[in-house]
Amino acid sequence: MSESSTPDIIYTIVDEAPELASASFLPIIRSFASAADIKVGTKDISLAGRILSAVPQYLKEEQRIPNDLAELGELVKTPDANVIKLPNISASVPQLAAAIAELQSQGFAVPNYPENPQSDEEKAIKAAYDAIKGSAVNPVLREGNSDRRAARAVKNYAQNNPHSMGAWAADSKTKVSSMPGNDFYANEKSATISAAQAGDAKIEFVAKDGSVTALKDAWPLTEGTVADATFMSAKALSSFLADVIEDTKADGTMFSLHMKATMMKVSDPIIFGHAVKAWLAPVFEKFGAEMDALGVNPNSGMGDLLDRVKDNADIMAAIAEVNATRPAMYMVDSDKGITNLHVPSDVIIDASMPAVIRAGGKGWDGEGKKGDTNCVIPDNCYAPVYDESINFFKENGALNPATAGAVANVGLMAQKAEEYGSHPTTFEAPADGTIRVVLANGETLHSHDVEVGDIWRSCTVKKAPIENWIQLAMDRQRLTGSEAIFWLDENRAHDAELIKYVKPALDAAGVADNFQIMAPRKATRQSLITITAGNDSIAITGNVLRDYLTDLFPILELGTSAKMLSIVKLMNGGGLFETGAGGSAPKHVQQLVGENHLRWDSMGEFCALGESLNFLADSKGNAKAGVLGAAAEVATQGILDNNKSPSRKVGEPDNRDSHYWFARYWAEALAAQSDDADLAAHFAPIAKALVEGEDKIVAELAAAQGPEADLGGYYHTDPAKTAKVMRPSTTLNAIFG
Repeated sequence: MSESSTPDIIYTIVDEAPELASASFLPIIRSFASAADIKVGTKDISLAGRILSAVPQYLKEEQRIPNDLAELGELVKTPDANVIKLPNISASVPQLAAAIAELQSQGFAVPNYPENPQSDEEKAIKAAYDAIKGSAVNPVLREGNSDRRAARAVKNYAQNNPHSMGAWAADSKTKVSSMPGNDFYANEKSATISAAQAGDAKIEFVAKDGSVTALKDAWPLTEGTVADATFMSAKALSSFLADVIEDTKADGTMFSLHMKATMMKVSDPIIFGHAVKAWLAPVFEKFGAEMDALGVNPNSGMGDLLDRVKDNADIMAAIAEVNATRPAMYMVDSDKGITNLHVPSDVIIDASMPAVIRAGGKGWDGEGKKGDTNCVIPDNCYAPVYDESINFFKENGALNPATAGAVANVGLMAQKAEEYGSHPTTFEAPADGTIRVVLANGETLHSHDVEVGDIWRSCTVKKAPIENWIQLAMDRQRLTGSEAIFWLDENRAHDAELIKYVKPALDAAGVADNFQIMAPRKATRQSLITITAGNDSIAITGNVLRDYLTDLFPILELGTSAKMLSIVKLMNGGGLFETGAGGSAPKHVQQLVGENHLRWDSMGEFCALGESLNFLADSKGNAKAGVLGAAAEVATQGILDNNKSPSRKVGEPDNRDSHYWFARYWAEALAAQSDDADLAAHFAPIAKALVEGEDKIVAELAAAQGPEADLGGYYHTDPAKTAKVMRPSTTLNAIFG
């Protein structure tokens, strides 16, 4: 893409509810932006788009699309980057397979995902698909560290209109269960690379007979990089899961497994598979060979397993017999019989654990009844955060959103920081032996003795992102004066290396007294004490905790994480503006298809839009962009003040209504401002038309609801059909062309 053709702002094409909302909102944005000669372009980072761009050789010429993610990955390394990034699907294998099947049904000859490739062609296909599954997008785009917080208008609204919270009882049986040892936390080793150690390292498996297999060649480790390695024992995991199932039954609670099978796209599906095998252990012992022949892979979940064995009466009877002896299961959808173990990507820890905590420790069983639950989080790296939250609320009762302060987050994520459990540095041990990291100078950096099936992982954090993260934390603390905590555990190998960077930097800046360094458990309690008292805190964390905490605290404080302001200050000067979390997006799509009602809240997009326009004004000296940005902030406040966010129920205002009101408030603010006479003159008649057309527009939007909606697909929707569904008001459409 040439510099002259680069749009001023890039709006990402994604998936599910956020993308449906874009079909309504993006035309409005473009209409407003054009009045200031601002070009708004798009880049397709959706799962379907990633699939199509990954295997162009199987497509007709007219079906091929560019690799927008790769192009965007280069753009974010430049000072010109101004990207509004919506939540995209981080695909598990079942999601990937479903998207492939849909594309095939639409006439795209993309190949199936080969879970066990045999030929060179199948191996190449698997490698291409592996590169786009899981958290494939964010590491490419996040060339900066994260600044996430609730916009003041959003926080004020949440305090004035507090959402419902489940009551916590002191005798609640809900708890977090984690492995007693031999997990990733216990086995972690970490080191900071010296100049003499820098270069391309190798990851090798050394078998008992001394033979060496290269697991990864040319793993670049630069000076100052923190490099980790660890493993989880498969035997210890299996033993833990068997024990915790029995413990859950004895307690009379529900069994629930909380993983991140999307971000940790190699490690966590394997852990998930161990849980499926533990739950159905007698079935696997008796029918293992038959299930293998049917293509059963427990890593794909109970849903896939049941589909493959449904015609085998003996196996189905054995499954029913085992289920009858097990504790109740936490359900994703009680009405449809979708359990916690059905699909690896259905229960994502950063969304599922806050939901349990917000509900007073309650989950729903197979009969749709609320009950206490045993929250199984095998690894101890971050499980203490949720364990301590539950303990705190048992002792103190639920958080009061009307008076609670806020926890903002400064997250270390630039340049693929802490990509735990992801390809290509996570492996399942092929046999008993040793997995080691060998440096370019021949030195062995880390080494672990492993047994067959153990899950070994490594990751890095580079020097420049660490230093940038610390500076960003100092800047935020200086601007806010808030309590500021580095969530780092001196007893954990990785965190101990980061502390070696943090302490000298704070001392050199003379601000050490303004910060605390606490292990996650202690930091959780301190932060909850702070916000319970109505004060604010800044959580300064690594990548994974950034992901977890920017769901946990917003869901407790605001009722949702979709309304968070998320700014990524790209290290080379550009800006990436993220629009909140998309964990609930699938349910929103189901409701739209069934009832033509989209309850997705675009508040995150509204906040990101204002920040993007303000950034454009500052970075390019575009005064008109600044006027648009200021007016967008007025419109955002108008949505909140006048309660124009979407309702959850069909027949009531939904996402499309909120876009009408945002456009109206935006136009009215632009018509009323005195900083730019041309913009005021341009938007005066638009504001007038939106006001005078209110009754007709609202009626047209309401009339669209009720019947089923045809989008022409789920992962790859039909643009014309989607536009028809999402832009049903001819009056509103006429105003914006």
